[in-house]
Amino acid sequence: MSAPSTDIAILGGGLAGGLIALALRARRPDWRVTVFEQGARCGGDHVWSFFASDITDGADLLEPLIAARWPDYEVRFPERRRVLKTPYRSITSERLDAALRAALPAERLLTGAVVTEVQPRKVTLADGRSFTAGAVIDARGAAGLPHLAGGWQKFVGQMLRLPAPHGLSRPIVMDATVAQHDGYRFVYALPFSATEVFVEDTYYADGPQLDVPTLRTRIANYAAAQGWHGATVDYEETGVLPVIAAGDFEAFWNTMGSSGIGRAGARAGLVHPLTSYSLPIAWQFALHLSSLDTLSAETIGPVCHAWAREHWRRGRFYRMLTRMLYGAAVPDQRYKVLQRFYGLSEPLIERFYAGRSTTADTLRILAGKPPVPLGAAMASLAGKGRPLAPLGATT
Repeated sequence: MSAPSTDIAILGGGLAGGLIALALRARRPDWRVTVFEQGARCGGDHVWSFFASDITDGADLLEPLIAARWPDYEVRFPERRRVLKTPYRSITSERLDAALRAALPAERLLTGAVVTEVQPRKVTLADGRSFTAGAVIDARGAAGLPHLAGGWQKFVGQMLRLPAPHGLSRPIVMDATVAQHDGYRFVYALPFSATEVFVEDTYYADGPQLDVPTLRTRIANYAAAQGWHGATVDYEETGVLPVIAAGDFEAFWNTMGSSGIGRAGARAGLVHPLTSYSLPIAWQFALHLSSLDTLSAETIGPVCHAWAREHWRRGRFYRMLTRMLYGAAVPDQRYKVLQRFYGLSEPLIERFYAGRSTTADTLRILAGKPPVPLGAAMASLAGKGRPLAPLGATT
């Protein structure tokens, strides 16, 4: 068959790949960008959220993706409840898919496209079609992260439609007043309208196993406890995300694919090591790629490697905190770490989530009596705490 050509081939139309495509189309409109997504629509069924303070550049380009926004948010713990004044935003996969369809010509957005072979300048699909490319960026996620260790953040989320108003005026980003199971458990609730609320049951767990029926029951029980009766489920999403505590970055990078193919998102390790937060990191990387004069099969690998390597370097402090969370805290007592953290200043919390903690921030976070046993904390930092799970296993 003939080989259609594109300047940039992006494998995966999820968050990382989708944001790269949108940034390139906005800032490099002369480049031919083609997205290959194996699903029926880009993004699947997901809600991605971020704090307004996370985005320092290009916020106007993200506006079409935002499905809901709030001026503040709330956290709840057994010994602390607090409303924080940082604006909060949520993007939905439906909005991401619509934005990509508006930005890309139909022949440049291929859904139902199962990639069977990838080379630095060629993409082959299961239906036999092949495409030449100036550069290929693989943003298809990662089932495991070889040579890295830590734990998992896993969840089931449901968009509930209620017959009566739910009464929430702001998001509950963490409700850890719930019973603790399988590590640190909290419920996340986003009020999308007076009668729509997205409820997610989340765990910082040692293992990746996700018991979806049990979490569905817990979501139903949480809704009932809030007085939300008669709900129907508009859609459901699940996830098992890496929480990175340690590892060998270069070994990880060298086992994840060809050096002539670019990588983005989880496939490049571009997540916040402790929160598994990815949207602001994905957007910063997308803007970086769009700022370059050219991308080619010769340059894309080194460009992605350099960015990911610097992200790894900046994440050292967060990996240390992850080791303390997983290695020093008894699983059902891990909530105390976050409970203490949310007593700190709002600007510090904002910088933490954005991955921009200052030296003063790190000292403040570590100051005072630790919310975990001191001996266990010291042992975890010395690599002698509770053994960390390898993240190379399928999640």
